Amino acid sequence: MFSKVLVANRGEIAIRVIRALEELGIASVAVYSELDRDALHVQRADEAYLLGGPTAAESYLNVERLLEVIKESGAEAVHPGYGFLAENAAFAQALEDAGVTFIGPPASAIESMGSKTSARDLMKKAGVPIVPGTTEPVDTVEDARKIIDAEIGYPVAVKAAGGGGGKGFRVALTADELQEAFEGASREGEKFFSDPTVYLERYLPNPRHVEVQILADKHGNVIHLGERDCSIQRRHQKVIEEAPAPPWVVDEEMRQRIGKIGVDAAKAVDYVGAGTIEGLLSSDTGEYFFLEMNTRVQVEHCVTEMVTGIDIVREGILAAAGEPLSIKQEDVVLRGHAIECRINAENAAKNFAPAPGDIGKYKEPSGPGIRVDSGVGENGVVSPMYDPMVSKLIAWDVDREKATARMIRALGEYEIEGLTTLIPFHETLLKTEDWAKGSTCHDLLEDKEWLKSTAPEVPVGAGGLTSKDEDEDEKITQDYLVEVGGRRFDVKVVGPPPAGGVAVANGAAPAAKKPKRERKSGGGGGGGDTLPSPLQGTVFKVNVEKGATVEEGAIIAIIEAMKMENEITAHKAGVIEELPIEPGQSVSAGDVLAVIKSPEA
Repeated sequence: MFSKVLVANRGEIAIRVIRALEELGIASVAVYSELDRDALHVQRADEAYLLGGPTAAESYLNVERLLEVIKESGAEAVHPGYGFLAENAAFAQALEDAGVTFIGPPASAIESMGSKTSARDLMKKAGVPIVPGTTEPVDTVEDARKIIDAEIGYPVAVKAAGGGGGKGFRVALTADELQEAFEGASREGEKFFSDPTVYLERYLPNPRHVEVQILADKHGNVIHLGERDCSIQRRHQKVIEEAPAPPWVVDEEMRQRIGKIGVDAAKAVDYVGAGTIEGLLSSDTGEYFFLEMNTRVQVEHCVTEMVTGIDIVREGILAAAGEPLSIKQEDVVLRGHAIECRINAENAAKNFAPAPGDIGKYKEPSGPGIRVDSGVGENGVVSPMYDPMVSKLIAWDVDREKATARMIRALGEYEIEGLTTLIPFHETLLKTEDWAKGSTCHDLLEDKEWLKSTAPEVPVGAGGLTSKDEDEDEKITQDYLVEVGGRRFDVKVVGPPPAGGVAVANGAAPAAKKPKRERKSGGGGGGGDTLPSPLQGTVFKVNVEKGATVEEGAIIAIIEAMKMENEITAHKAGVIEELPIEPGQSVSAGDVLAVIKSPEA
């Protein structure tokens, strides 16, 4: 067994791994960027080493510096968590060459599954059903058109060969949308995975995203732990997961069938450790297709742990150390139902715009069946440099209906001051008929009017952005507790801010060091002629020129923030009179992106 393990990650997953190491009696080594000097994972570990500057490239992706720290600390193994270098075959190979154990699959398995095209080809040869499409990269838009017209048809998904986590995934519903989808998927592939190549798949409208958790050791044992339903997604990224899938979606026969697909896929690449076979389940035909293999622990592994009682992270560490799996397939029993809500610093009412910032008061829910995996605490920071996740909230109960009620209760207990989060979104969604009947909720997440109904009570944008309509006075919402006749009442007052006062927000609504004002906006979020940035980030692309005439809803610019590209659209039709931005420029929430003058009558 290892005596010391370095955790090459940050946030909640780093803390999760450190906890497992503590239980196994293994010393932990944390690494951190300049921004994360005071982060909880740094405080929790037995040792901690600075990697470099604030960006991921300078720190968590800096392989040369990581290798130095591994040698300096004397760590015998490295746990990569998820993201960053977790699926980087070159990093796994570099560790192997240095005599350090990579807690995960061998580099050959990562390489085989890392390229989605080679993975699809390998799975097809292994008899695993794949979504119809190409198993070779497609070089140009012209080549893509020919293949689509001859073999696939529209709608079609254009996907980065090295993609994952929703990155490098674009859909062309018609031939007119192909070029934009092709270029967008290739661009994200290059940016996030250093691989611009793309491939094509038949786009399955509104399928269920059902995945299988697998565990494998170095002795040839491979088992599955049942399925997770991860169909609630925005921008092809998961926001709510549950295990098992609703019983009317996956019955025992289907569970055994897709479980075998997962085991067969893992055996085909001599897998070791914890991994996930992701698949698409057709709502119309019941067909199940291999989508991709994530050669790492998943964000949503928690729900499987809750229904099986199996510590997936610990099993992965033991497998890497050469220990056999502690359970056999016949030992795996699913009990009850678990739901996970990702508590991200995002504003669902503004199309899930990232909302990084400082945290004030912070109080996590608790009670029966509640688990919180978090990477921040009171007075912490959610930086725009990294993923927007604050925590993962997991609720377990005997069935789906009761687990839903428990989750709603827990969401109501959560207190996070200073940030706009997805808590109001989760509360609203879990109370809908769509969720109750187990739909993918795709229509709701695409409905901008419905999303607006999930706005926090104090709708303040990221970074303290406040504004007021030209003809309205400033307003704030304040909560008071009053007692009348021995009975307590919660009273909400909307009105002008008190002179020198401080508004105090509760639950998911942002707190403030100064009174917050009601913000009313439409389209791109501008008032009058000015189009302000709704978030902090970096201008990735400017789609218009000064003097151009645009329609309402036209894309003005793309701002990258917290690993996501955000399209900023015109809030009105008119002429671009001012355009004080350029690619590569950093912008804060509230900065002017453009001034659009209405055409003269």
